[in-house]
Amino acid sequence: MPFIDVGDLRVHHEFHGDGPPLLHISGSGGDLRTSAPAQNALNRDFRGLHYDQRGLGQTSRGDRQPTMADFADDAAALCAAIGWDRCHVVGTSFGGMVAQHLAIRHPALVDRLVLNCTSPGGDAPSYPLHELQSLDADAWADAWMPIMDTRYEPGGEIPGLEGFTQMIRERQAAPMSAAAAEGFAAQLEARRGHDATAGLASIDAPTLVCAGRFDGIAPVGNAQRIVEAMPDARLDVFDGGHAFMVQDRRAMPAIREFLLG
Repeated sequence: MPFIDVGDLRVHHEFHGDGPPLLHISGSGGDLRTSAPAQNALNRDFRGLHYDQRGLGQTSRGDRQPTMADFADDAAALCAAIGWDRCHVVGTSFGGMVAQHLAIRHPALVDRLVLNCTSPGGDAPSYPLHELQSLDADAWADAWMPIMDTRYEPGGEIPGLEGFTQMIRERQAAPMSAAAAEGFAAQLEARRGHDATAGLASIDAPTLVCAGRFDGIAPVGNAQRIVEAMPDARLDVFDGGHAFMVQDRRAMPAIREFLLG
């Protein structure tokens, strides 16, 4: 398994595909062992770098509570460690928050930027997932489903994910190991303080902001706020919720076309 020392962390990472360099930054609780990075459609056109963020998957956690700046600096340091000085960046959900801070703090690194189902913070935050931390696993899953897609009704199917809805629910309800729970809690605490609003105007990388029409975690209005604050950004809205990239077949081709310029 590929690991690399990045500062005080031991980072698990994988490369998939060939082409221009593309950094993928994953969402809350991301773990390469369950997210199937090898199946990402963008691997056909790009050299994709996928990694477990600090405290998640097989990457070490560090010895203090991280901030959003730490997560962004981790991504920049990982790119430097593997020899990338410029790349495209796709950030999804929490990864989209990290990607905003990355583009603000390390502008020379980012070529083209894609922000999926995410929020700028401040007065336009994503759903406060940290408030669900006191729930047991089943109650967490019950709360997660209707914010993942606002059309969800208990016992029903998420449109566009028919046949997978129960699997998603069961995965959300599965108990975490103690180490995973600690890393997830640290991530959610950093997420709680996310606010990139003051720096968005400084991001000059061409940016595609993508949102799901029925996303209850990162509503379309939050994506619009990002676009309005940035000098070179556009918004694409897709038919789906927080998983619109799977629910709407137009999403991945649109992202691919944008990244290819």
